[in-house]
Amino acid sequence: MSQFDSYREDNRREVKKAKGGLPVSLWETYSAFANCYGGVIILGVTENKDGSWSVTGLEDAAKLRREFWNTINNKQKVSANLLTDRDVEIYEENSGVIMVIHVPRAKREQKPVYINNDMFQGTFRRNWEGDYHCDRSEVLAMLRDQPEETADMKVL
Repeated sequence: MSQFDSYREDNRREVKKAKGGLPVSLWETYSAFANCYGGVIILGVTENKDGSWSVTGLEDAAKLRREFWNTINNKQKVSANLLTDRDVEIYEENSGVIMVIHVPRAKREQKPVYINNDMFQGTFRRNWEGDYHCDRSEVLAMLRDQPEETADMKVL
């Protein structure tokens, strides 16, 4: 049994099948990871009923990578690309090809990271193994905390 077999989804790991292309939920997870602690998204892997993972593989990893970079750099889809080339890797396993995306935590001044050109409907946060919409007050709190000097840094 490899270390991979012992992994489970949590607040920093998410797997997505991605057989038919980039999953729509990929961008929600990207937003959630960026707005919280960062994390790793693995494409070409499915989560089994018991929580374990199985490699399903990717049909055309090069095409998927190209589509990923085109989308993440599209400001109409994603508000901020926090990634560099080193953050997206392709691995070939005996059971198939997977793509691993390392999402860093956004800096205070970059938050909120949102999708679909809609700050209030497209901002997500990560709780355990789920991506959840941020409500208006959470988005406003991120905006309030953007400046160099936040309210709690000021001397009263």
